[in-house]
Amino acid sequence: MCPLASSVKGFRIGVVVCIGLWCASHAHADAALLLEEPYGHFGAFTATGHAAVYLSRVCAESPTVLRRCAEGETGVVVSRYNKVGGYDWLAIPLIPYLYAVQEPGEVPLFANPKIVAFLRNQYRKKYLEAIVPEDPNGEPPEGNWTQLVGSAYDRTIYGFSIETTPEQDDRFIEAYNSRANQPRFNLMAHNCADFAKDVVNFYYPRTLHRNLIADAGITTPKEIAKLLVKFSERHPELRSSAFIVPQVPGSMPRSTAVYGVAESFLKSKKYVVPITAANPVATGVLAVAYLGGGRFDPTAHHAMILEPGSELEPLLPAGEQRTYRGALDDLLEKTDPRTAAGRHDQSWAHWQAAAEPQLDELGRPMLRLRVGGKAVDVGISRDNILGTSAPPKLTEEMLAARLKMELRGRAPKASQTDVLSDWNLLQRVVPLPADLN
Repeated sequence: MCPLASSVKGFRIGVVVCIGLWCASHAHADAALLLEEPYGHFGAFTATGHAAVYLSRVCAESPTVLRRCAEGETGVVVSRYNKVGGYDWLAIPLIPYLYAVQEPGEVPLFANPKIVAFLRNQYRKKYLEAIVPEDPNGEPPEGNWTQLVGSAYDRTIYGFSIETTPEQDDRFIEAYNSRANQPRFNLMAHNCADFAKDVVNFYYPRTLHRNLIADAGITTPKEIAKLLVKFSERHPELRSSAFIVPQVPGSMPRSTAVYGVAESFLKSKKYVVPITAANPVATGVLAVAYLGGGRFDPTAHHAMILEPGSELEPLLPAGEQRTYRGALDDLLEKTDPRTAAGRHDQSWAHWQAAAEPQLDELGRPMLRLRVGGKAVDVGISRDNILGTSAPPKLTEEMLAARLKMELRGRAPKASQTDVLSDWNLLQRVVPLPADLN
């Protein structure tokens, strides 16, 4: 990792140097296992998360037909879904899979449930209508189709990539296009991790398998990620890397840590307390199973962030995180006296909760709300945030809310360049006091 200047101004120079050196030496690996954190009620129940596979040279002629990518295309994510369109697996281009939009500049800087539902439905109507039609009332259908697009709104994703060859990709495309694509989902034997395991094993046979002890014979996303990391370590001749796709800042519920089966029981009070009370020996067996083969920390393998439309970027160092956090607090305190009373976040929460998602004339997401009886449009993507009729104060509050989430906690949640870009946008909306420049 490159040394970075300790000040915010020096940090800008450090970022340029780091990215230049990193890009000069980096080469893309071509398949990535995506280990996705659990969320929602089902995530609270199992905590094993989701698994998918990203293939950088394979693209989608349709969600059920694969082809080689053309120049400039970014690949596809394939995964198994339960009760979606009557298919076993579906393929979605990378950017829509992560963000439910077509272009990186359209990704919202701040997401809430209304924005996410709106963007998913817009994408469904344009690209997935044949697979996921509207319900009889003309409304968006219910069901698991929402897992097809906008995954990064729901959860943080860890990627583990490995080099593949064009010949392997061609064989994969031929094989999966020719096979019957009929529903096979079964939580115990044919789940999303089983599908991801089979895809990786198609490229590198017998690499991934289920853990009969730590996961009670169920294939879990965390176990196959651990095995792929071990395979990469044993084969340094194959390019490999690890990265994080952060959950998009906003008011969507935050995802939680991903576990294996035994680990889920041991680390959840709602399970381990009654099990221990009823049968202490069972708890001991679970502990031995977990310690004997179920331990794996996906965060320990990552120093890079995958940003929309960018190369992998270095994580914001902890020291720079504290610098930005202090500078942001100073800025908000000096520009808005409400900040001292803790009302800044409440103000943005009020405005964005009352706003309705829209698309501007170029198809980029924005929020429409009423200020003083007048309709106001607030751009919420990098491509339109400074080009709408929003009062600067609203744009400031949105950017401040985003930066606070990126800088919160002990571990950085964003890349160096992303935080720098957000800081520069905030500076264009609210000129920084002299002592913060």
